[in-house]
Amino acid sequence: MLRDTNLYTELMEIAVHGSTTYVIYGDPAYPMSELILKPYCSRILTPEQVAFNRAMSSVRQAVEWGFGKVIIEFAFLDFRKNQKLLLQHVGQMYKVGVILTNCHTCLYGSQTGTYFNIVPPTLEQYLNI
Repeated sequence: MLRDTNLYTELMEIAVHGSTTYVIYGDPAYPMSELILKPYCSRILTPEQVAFNRAMSSVRQAVEWGFGKVIIEFAFLDFRKNQKLLLQHVGQMYKVGVILTNCHTCLYGSQTGTYFNIVPPTLEQYLNI
């Protein structure tokens, strides 16, 4: 699915800020690349690899809070319980839910922002108005 979008190309354009390169931490299904990291999956791992997996696991959990917030704010978007994939516009409804959840985060903050010590943009900045 990632290959079918321009997301990676866009990510390459914005990932580098000065001497810092930002990356995405994906699950094992994603391909490893310079901008996408994933956990080490070998049966025998070095202590460094174990430490990396452990550290990134906590970050991954923090990111999952963002997905959870969408479902908390808009319970009908929990597709496992409510959505009919071929009968409803699931993707479009979820995108709207994410945008509205992001607006809520701009106004009230989030658990993820607190974890990473990040102040969200103002609503005006987020909506570019």
